[in-house]
Amino acid sequence: MLPTGTSAVRIEVVDARTVTVELRERIFALFAAAYRDADAAYLEESLARLRNVSLAFDGDALVAFGLGAARVLDLPRLPRTLVLMAGIACVAPSHRRQRVMVEVMQRAITHGADADGPALVTGRMAHPATFRLMAAMPTAVPRLGVTPTSWQQAIGAAIADAYGAHAFDPLHFVCRGRGTPIGVPVVSVEATSDEWALFAPVDRRRGDSLLGIAWVGDAPPGW
Repeated sequence: MLPTGTSAVRIEVVDARTVTVELRERIFALFAAAYRDADAAYLEESLARLRNVSLAFDGDALVAFGLGAARVLDLPRLPRTLVLMAGIACVAPSHRRQRVMVEVMQRAITHGADADGPALVTGRMAHPATFRLMAAMPTAVPRLGVTPTSWQQAIGAAIADAYGAHAFDPLHFVCRGRGTPIGVPVVSVEATSDEWALFAPVDRRRGDSLLGIAWVGDAPPGW
C-alpha cells in the first residue's frame, strides 16, 4: 500500500494481454479525463507494445495507471542491455502530487526485470515537466546545447524503433508522431524557457515526443 495525503493506494502490475474489457474501459476513461482530445489509438498501440500495466486503486476506484516494459535489448556496442521503457501514465486529479505517478511508473518499468548490471531508462515525453526527473540524472540525453554523440544517436534510434516511433530525429532526439496529437494534458504545469527550448523541435500537433534516455548505475565507458 502507498500512503497518500488522504488514503492508502493499492498498486498492482498486470500484463496488458490479461486486462479485462471492463478494466480496459476504466483505463481509457482515465486517459480521456487526463487529456483533452485524447488519442485512444495511441494508448491502444502502447498497450500492445509495452505490456506492463501498473494500476493504482483507492478502494475500488482506479486513480492512476502507467505503462512500461523491462526488456533486454541488443543496442549498438552494448549487447544484452537491460532497458527500462516508460510509457504513458495518468493520475486522477484527486491523487496528483502524492507520489502516485512516480510509484506506478517505477513499478511498470521494473516489473519482470531479471538482468544484472546497469540499466538504460527511457521514455517519450511531450512536456518539459515530464522530463525533469530524467534531466536531473547526470547521464541523461538529450541536453540543451549539447549535440548527442554518434553512439548516443545510434542508441536513440534503436530505442525509438523499440517504441515503434514512425521516424526519429537523432540530432534532437524527437520521435515523430503519426500526424495526430496524443492529447493535451488537463493540468497546468510551469516550465522554464530553457526547459521549453529543449522541446522546440517537438511538434505536439503531429503527435511528436522527446525521447529521453539515462543510465541507472554506471554508464558505459565513453558515454
